[in-house]
Amino acid sequence: MTKISDTQAIILSAAAQREDRIALPLPDSLRGSAAAKVVGAMLAKGFLQEVDADMRKGEPMWRETGDGHGVTLIATDAGLAAIGIEPEDANTAPVGATDAPSEEHAPDTTTETEAAPKARTPREGTKQATMIAMLRAPDGATIEEIMAATGWQSHTVRGAMAGALKKKLGLEVTSEKVENRGRVYKLPAA
Repeated sequence: MTKISDTQAIILSAAAQREDRIALPLPDSLRGSAAAKVVGAMLAKGFLQEVDADMRKGEPMWRETGDGHGVTLIATDAGLAAIGIEPEDANTAPVGATDAPSEEHAPDTTTETEAAPKARTPREGTKQATMIAMLRAPDGATIEEIMAATGWQSHTVRGAMAGALKKKLGLEVTSEKVENRGRVYKLPAA
């Protein structure tokens, strides 16, 4: 996995939890030149992409172009991969990406047999797969145990549970307080 800062992980985790992957608003503690530096580094690494902001939808604006249009920031597939989240479909671009065909211009290739979305399965050997295996164990796992096994920060573990497991994979993560262990998270056995 690519080495990223805590601030970058927070930005990407927040974007991963939004359906449109918009990375704004940035954390309140990140302002001015510090924000520009972090975003610039993320753009250079390909973790974020600048796309035209749709002001009619109320999308937040990162910066204004010289022609009066606004630009927003979208987390890319590479950005999600950097925090251990696989994109839904590696062949699709984020919503609003300028190089992706819009829905109204995209050819309709859906057949009746493809109407239902395919169930996603995580790749073997990834940190996400490790987390899932730990959560499916009979005793479940705590945030701290998952952090030790994956090397992730606590906010990344929580973001992966909420974003990748619940929203993307549709898995139901449960938790309970266990004496001498703390809060334990579990997934139903596969």
